[in-house]
Amino acid sequence: MDTDQQRPPERKPLDRPQTPDELKFYARNYALLALLALILFLPFGILAIYFSNQTNKANKCSEWEDAYRNSSRTMWFNMLAILAFIGIIYILVLVL
Repeated sequence: MDTDQQRPPERKPLDRPQTPDELKFYARNYALLALLALILFLPFGILAIYFSNQTNKANKCSEWEDAYRNSSRTMWFNMLAILAFIGIIYILVLVL
């Protein structure tokens, strides 16, 4: 198999400014919540930061489907990081 077929296409920035209608479609990137997830539980926080960055890139290239997909993944990893932190604290309180 050719490796070029397996690799996703590179995002190319638009050669024009985005219109106001396009700006309305921007997906949320949850950057601050991703930073909190990074502080609370590092493994999920790193993934949240990564998908938040991918959301920004997709928004700038007007790739709305990828932007919303990555935005959803960012939120899932944010919630998983918070739940993992709460679980660790809960276990530590029960053991100590």
